[in-house]
Amino acid sequence: MTFRQFLLILRARKWVIWGVLASIVAIVLIVSLILPKQYTATTALVIDLKANDPVGGAAAAQLAPGYLATQIDIIESERVAQRVVELTRMDRVPVLQTQWREETNGEVSFQSWMAMLLQKQLDIRPSRESSVINLRYSGPDPAFAAAVANAFARAYIETTIDLKVDPARQYAQWFDGQTKDLRDKLQLAQSKLSEYEQVNGVLAGDGRFDIENQHLAELNSQLAAAQGQRADSGARQSQINAAESVPEVMANGLISSLKADVARSEAQRSQLLGKLGENHPQVLQLSEEIAELRRRVEAETQRVLSSLGTSSRVSAARVSEISAAIDRQKARVLELKAHYDKLSVLQRDIESAQKAYDFVMQSFAQKNLESQAQQANISVLTPAEPPLQPSSPRILLNMVIAVFLGSLLGVGLALVLELVDQRVRGSEDLSQFVGIPVLGIIPAPTGRAGARFRRRPAIA
Repeated sequence: MTFRQFLLILRARKWVIWGVLASIVAIVLIVSLILPKQYTATTALVIDLKANDPVGGAAAAQLAPGYLATQIDIIESERVAQRVVELTRMDRVPVLQTQWREETNGEVSFQSWMAMLLQKQLDIRPSRESSVINLRYSGPDPAFAAAVANAFARAYIETTIDLKVDPARQYAQWFDGQTKDLRDKLQLAQSKLSEYEQVNGVLAGDGRFDIENQHLAELNSQLAAAQGQRADSGARQSQINAAESVPEVMANGLISSLKADVARSEAQRSQLLGKLGENHPQVLQLSEEIAELRRRVEAETQRVLSSLGTSSRVSAARVSEISAAIDRQKARVLELKAHYDKLSVLQRDIESAQKAYDFVMQSFAQKNLESQAQQANISVLTPAEPPLQPSSPRILLNMVIAVFLGSLLGVGLALVLELVDQRVRGSEDLSQFVGIPVLGIIPAPTGRAGARFRRRPAIA
């Protein structure tokens, strides 16, 4: 089929085409006028993708891929739609209650049924290059459409808060239970320490162990000094046979004075012996004085030497006494060490329980704050207002579509009729049907005589 044949067919079947077009346009017009008007209200939400957690301070997960898609899924969820039903109090509308009973016979809850109806009229359009989400809701009443659109925005924000708060609330309850157990463990550890201190008479951190250790060190120092004194006394005791060389004897002033008197008397006696002889009374008197002085020297020397023996015995006794005191002090220190080791274990148990308790308390406080948070990173940018013009039916657009579809269907019907009842519309058809070449074309006559030939030219 050539384009000229196609045009000839359209010209010949124009009344069919116009009829189909007029019918389609009329039907669409009537349907558009009969259909109830729908009003679409739009509310815009903006999501802060860089917001931080106000309690924990950590960056939120908004920057993760698919975050906006997740938010759209939340808006489209039944949970949000049911919250819209609660916010708008649709369950108190008798007409909706009656319609619900007629359609479901009470087999489905009113909230679920109404949520499904609301979701059908909801349209979510996220911006491609921003974090703005537009919520569009269509309804027969402009005020109702605006109220539902705003209710969806509010329900979405509240649901987002609940999704963040509910896990924190559960964690807070769990930490609260753990806090009680850890508090009991801490009190038990503290009572064990107190009981041990009372039974054994020791206190953790009182410094007694250091004091006893210092006392032991002092006793060791005293023992060393006493042992030195005993060794010195023993050395001097061994010099008793050579009394003249004993330092104490040599340093004694009385013995030195007596020895000087003896030497002086002996010198005087020697002078008298040369003059008077041995039996002279003066010589005899001096001899007796010298003998007396020597007895006094000997007696004083023996007294000094005996004092040295006493000092040696005192030193030995002091060493024994200090050694016994050191043994007793060592036993005391070892006993205290055992007590303080046990106290250290009990204190570590308390510290461990305290750390666990403090950690759980801190976590509980943080989760408790998070569970009370009422803030979200979502804000209403533009609330929905009742639309002034209906969004559907759009009569002008429907007419344009009807004209297009009517024309298309008319042309298609004309072609179908032409295939069913083929006729000669031009020289091409004559050559095709008869198989005889066309020699010429006689134009149709004009005027009344040729009126019946206007549709189809004569062909020879």
